[in-house]
Amino acid sequence: MSQAQSLRHGGNIAQEAKRLGIHENELLDASASIVPFNNSLAIQESITKAIHDIAIRCYPDRNYSDLRESIGHWHDVNPSMVLPGNGAAELITWAARDAAMCGISTLPSPGFADYKRALKCWNSSYLELPLPLSWEAKFPQLFPLQSKSEAIWITNPHNPTGQLWSRESLETLLETYKLVICDEAFLPLVPNGEMQSLIPLIKDNTNLIVIRSLTKVFGIAGLRLGYAIADSKRLSQWQSFRDPWPINGIANAFGSIVMNNHILIKKHFQDIENWIRTEGNWLHSHLKALKGIIAHHSATNFQLIQSDKPLITLHQKMAQQGILLRDCRSFKGLGENWLRISLQTKPNNQRIIREMERILK
Repeated sequence: MSQAQSLRHGGNIAQEAKRLGIHENELLDASASIVPFNNSLAIQESITKAIHDIAIRCYPDRNYSDLRESIGHWHDVNPSMVLPGNGAAELITWAARDAAMCGISTLPSPGFADYKRALKCWNSSYLELPLPLSWEAKFPQLFPLQSKSEAIWITNPHNPTGQLWSRESLETLLETYKLVICDEAFLPLVPNGEMQSLIPLIKDNTNLIVIRSLTKVFGIAGLRLGYAIADSKRLSQWQSFRDPWPINGIANAFGSIVMNNHILIKKHFQDIENWIRTEGNWLHSHLKALKGIIAHHSATNFQLIQSDKPLITLHQKMAQQGILLRDCRSFKGLGENWLRISLQTKPNNQRIIREMERILK
């Protein structure tokens, strides 16, 4: 694997553990932005129930009717406007097909590299517009970009900067572009973030696609479960093109069980918001106190740091101590002077700050 390939995504636990010569359990992974604390007993029981209740010998329902209904009920949309997927990545690929049919895409830069991967699947052209790399601490903010392309890809909150865009500023894009694709994978992690979601606009805007992920909020990256909300005709076409059973039975059953339990979801999301408020502020204040780096404000569970010098050595020395930070060279417009740190539990946040302080001295 080339260096460029290894830098594309955080969470490369097995690869990094092998490279460092240690066991995977010894690594603190602050490179992937997944909720770090253990799921509640109710969520763990939902996973157990999903494993025991499904008939593994049988194929899953090809329409994923129960899962679509539970997600639709949660978001107050018709189930026909919901399409579950094998993680958000699969749905990004199908959204890219529609973007390719529209014409040129605009990608805010720096941004999530998977959008480019998906567009290349369909030989689609795109242009990158640079985002300002300094911003206020107050969120939400006005989306700062406009272009003359046919489609635009938004991540809200933005990855990797952590900026939260206001619904009002994004709504105006629907009048300008043939297609607006909004990736809200991290939005449920943001305190009061749902107020900025574009999902309520779906019913009146057939040129809008919203993509969500359950990976981040429930810590189930291995199950691969996400969903798109869009015009029902669009999603029906996606369904006709893709593999017959992209979601396995366990992920399907778990999603149906947990998304039907609104009390559980609300409690879980409230715990996440409280964690981000307290630990996010703590981590940011301690990063700001470190010499030689700039800590940027974030609305979500990861924070960017910047230096006027390359941070490769810091990244490597932290890895030697069993702490993985996100190398930002895969984000065009950032490079070797930037690192992204994902929020952890208090003891692990303290460990990160302690090791960074020692290395930077």
